[in-house]
Amino acid sequence: MLRCAVLDDYQGVALGLADWSRVRATSFRERFADQDALVAALLDYEVVVIMRERTPFPAEVFARLPNLRLLITSGMRNAAVDLAAARAHGVTVCGTASSSTPPVELTWALILGLTRHLLTEAGALRSGGPWQSTLGTDLHGRTLGLLGLGKIGSRVAEVGRAFGMDVVAWSRHLTEERTAAVGARPAPTKEALLSESDIVSVHLVLSERTRGLIGERELALMRPTAYLVNTARAAIVDQDALVSALAAGRIAGAGLDVFDIEPLPAGHPFRTLPNVLATPHLGYVSELNYGTYFREAVQDIDAFLDQAPIRLLT
Repeated sequence: MLRCAVLDDYQGVALGLADWSRVRATSFRERFADQDALVAALLDYEVVVIMRERTPFPAEVFARLPNLRLLITSGMRNAAVDLAAARAHGVTVCGTASSSTPPVELTWALILGLTRHLLTEAGALRSGGPWQSTLGTDLHGRTLGLLGLGKIGSRVAEVGRAFGMDVVAWSRHLTEERTAAVGARPAPTKEALLSESDIVSVHLVLSERTRGLIGERELALMRPTAYLVNTARAAIVDQDALVSALAAGRIAGAGLDVFDIEPLPAGHPFRTLPNVLATPHLGYVSELNYGTYFREAVQDIDAFLDQAPIRLLT
């Protein structure tokens, strides 16, 4: 019977969400301190299941795990896995389905939490502080700017329209037909979107073209009353520039679910800036997605054991 390691099971739920009886499965809830610790823990495992991009698998990790035969990632795309190295070392890499609904819902949780100052007001209520101290920002009639209009961005747009917002979208190859299909309009440029939007929400895939897409210059184009929301990838927004803009009050606030370093270091400004509403990368963390991830991970293992692997990443 093969040994299977399930990594980054923060909530300790993985082994209860699927039938792992064909392998000897062990759940690791804590992150490994470094690559040496990761390799030492996994040396005897033939199967490893990883959660999104929490634990990278670069070429040097594959080279140091000679017993590894099968790597399974949640989702069908994982930029933290070196697929060429996996092939070179004879490791099969498979994935699972992943719903876009949970990140859409979290995006709106962040938008509503920011614009209605829920942390401030709820905290004051619990602590006996002032009864009402803020004015909420109305969504109806405001402009929602979307950077990216794929599966997630499109659904965020539909909700924005339901709130009565004017929805504008931009990406490099966005067409009028695509925006019209979700009741949005195309921005002529990224700069135009940033300057006219009351809320800017990021829904782009991280690539060399999108890395650092929003920097100091772009943040300076935003209104001082505008909010930035990022549930996509941290590196799309220059993190130092964002901290500076928030600390100086050059934008009203930010809703963040993704960070350059995860978990976020204890002393990081995003933990303490009063105009930041931050969550610990919860976009895809839901009962629906976790049930799918681990059930399909087991299906991937079963198929591999039957010498007919499915959902291969190439």
